Amino acid sequence: MDNLIAKIRQWHDRFFSLVSYLQSPFLLFVRLYWGWQLAQSGWGKLHHLANVAEYFRTLGLPMPAQMAVFIACVEFFGGIFLALGLASRVTGLVLTVNLSMAYVLGDREALLSFFSDPDKFIAAAPFAFLIVSLIVLIFGAGKISADAAIAFFFGHQRVKHSNSVVA
Repeated sequence: MDNLIAKIRQWHDRFFSLVSYLQSPFLLFVRLYWGWQLAQSGWGKLHHLANVAEYFRTLGLPMPAQMAVFIACVEFFGGIFLALGLASRVTGLVLTVNLSMAYVLGDREALLSFFSDPDKFIAAAPFAFLIVSLIVLIFGAGKISADAAIAFFFGHQRVKHSNSVVA
């Protein structure tokens, strides 16, 4: 019996060590696809600022024209940063707050139906973007990202610098 349990544990460990290699490619795919979608959404808002400002005016937001520019830029540049994996956790935080407020202010009915009608909550426009933002906020951008490249570059620079000081 102990041999069987040991064998199952070995298969389990081997399987999940193999699956863990998919983490960074998965995060890359998620970031590229949804980052691109979010950047396109922001780009569309930037080209229709009057419509976005009017929508914000109907929501009762203060300074709707300025808010339209701000939100459009957050989505456009946030989408680009998300896709690149640049400043990913900060970007994830900013986008999470932005998309949470989209639920609170723009789709309150869907937000309030979280428990009573989850399909309405999931079908709301901010849902997928919010989930991706949370994934990147919690897990980071992965090994295939601008963040990882910057960390690699500066990590090696720091090592070179410290070696030259000692020598």
